[in-house]
Amino acid sequence: MAHTLAQLNAATPAEAQALLDGLYPHAPWVAAHAVQSRPFRSVADLRQRLRQAVDGASPDARLALVRAQAEMAQWPSGNAEQTLRLAQLKADYAARFGFPAVLALRGARGTPLDSSQLLDELSRRLDNPPDAEVEEALRHLHRNAELRLHDFFGEPALGNDIWDWQERLSTHSDPGYAEKGQLTVTYLTDAHRACAQRISHWMRECGFDEVAVDAVGNVVGRYRADRPGAPTLMTGSHYDTVRNGGKYDGRLGIFVPMACVRELHRQGRRLPFDLEVIGFAEEEGQRYRATFLGSGALIGDFKPEWLDQKDADGITMRDAMMHAGLCIDDIPKLRRDPARYLGFIEVHIEQGPVLYELGLPLGIVTSINGSVRYQAQIFGMACHAGTTPMDRRRDAAVAAAELALFVERRAARDADSVGTIGMLEVPSGSINVVPGECRFSLDLRAPSDPQRDSLVNDVLAELAAICQRRGLRYALEETMRAAAAPSDPVWQQRWERAVDALGVPVYRMPSGAGHDAMKLHEVMPQAMLFVRGQNAGISHNPRESTTSDDIQLAALAMQGLLDTLAIETTA
Repeated sequence: MAHTLAQLNAATPAEAQALLDGLYPHAPWVAAHAVQSRPFRSVADLRQRLRQAVDGASPDARLALVRAQAEMAQWPSGNAEQTLRLAQLKADYAARFGFPAVLALRGARGTPLDSSQLLDELSRRLDNPPDAEVEEALRHLHRNAELRLHDFFGEPALGNDIWDWQERLSTHSDPGYAEKGQLTVTYLTDAHRACAQRISHWMRECGFDEVAVDAVGNVVGRYRADRPGAPTLMTGSHYDTVRNGGKYDGRLGIFVPMACVRELHRQGRRLPFDLEVIGFAEEEGQRYRATFLGSGALIGDFKPEWLDQKDADGITMRDAMMHAGLCIDDIPKLRRDPARYLGFIEVHIEQGPVLYELGLPLGIVTSINGSVRYQAQIFGMACHAGTTPMDRRRDAAVAAAELALFVERRAARDADSVGTIGMLEVPSGSINVVPGECRFSLDLRAPSDPQRDSLVNDVLAELAAICQRRGLRYALEETMRAAAAPSDPVWQQRWERAVDALGVPVYRMPSGAGHDAMKLHEVMPQAMLFVRGQNAGISHNPRESTTSDDIQLAALAMQGLLDTLAIETTA
């Protein structure tokens, strides 16, 4: 293999194909197809061209590629029980799918997996439908090719460092979860405060000029400009988690800009603007019934009545803040002056399957979906399940089920709208009683407020029609309404140019999840970059993951954006 892209691009077609041939064993056509698209703009571009060669092949050719893979000889050794279990799983796998198990034997950071991890992976994949498993096997082939490229073009050093920061931060977890090896960090617990101190320490090591924990627990680092009175670019994300959550949601958006500051500091370089990196203390709303406490405080949206809210143990937010040594009286002083800011940018793991399924490492967010949430009740008549004829029933649960099916159909009509009934309960239900009451939640989201409102109006009209037709009553309480946050066009284009400069396809997509950027959007321009999640993009789950290779690309994209902005600011 060539050691530089220049060598690879300058080689004859036959030489270049020979150099690339070992990346996909037993499939010389993959390299032959990729070589036709030279010159490669970057290693990332090379990876995408190889993947496109496979993805563009016929289903038969793709299946043949998987079947051609030989049984891997270098499975890690385990104890006797693990060895027997692994042998059985491999046999079951081959019998079910008709080809040997194809796995990337190195994980998200490029380090070898142990026997336990491989057993878990194979056990999970045995439940896949055959067509889905072919796609998963191909993804593992792509990952193996990516890892082989490390041997010739080097490890993603920046991505590895960021990956390691996240692993180390995940050792802090709340009681009741830490003992189980689960990650849970809720607002102002001991684990939360330990995370704040750890992030602060790393910021200082990176070379930030100022680092402090503010009055709501945000960790704020500032890297000063090369001139006094310069404007500020804000970036960051949150470091709290959901219960039994993943390691990357929020935290990736803190560590990527931290690594960029570290590189600037190592180079002795200053930008023509201050860079403010914030680890927001709270976004998830897990301990108290309030969300975006960290980012909300910066725009003057911290509600004093929140201080009297109590957690599950009866501890008020006020007491938790005082115990953490925070100065509640200083919260109003956290409000930023938007006139002094260029804008807000955020890097975030996608939290969905889109980039994973498309085989793309990065995505440009066009808008953060607006949402409305309700708690609803439908009231009917509880009666005997055995003696009440079907045409005489006033069944509250069936009405809720009918609405759920309508929500599914109606949301699917719009591009990127989603609707969910996530909680469904029949209070005091009994196996032999027609449900007289049903309680449920309703979550409706769309990329723009008009699209969201149209969805809401149709769903609520259908709820009213269902209840009228079935002789039922209903009650509805709106519990949350968040406006959509379209990305600022200029900032979105900056992300697009930064991604394109890496040789990575520019893919635009909305965000169905809420983010701190939604709050900053209320007072300044914002735009987001998504990073592909592994394991089908699962999030709010311990299996949430991304690779150090994709993290590296996110960091390089942010570096590119900062460089471009520096030129624009001084022009």
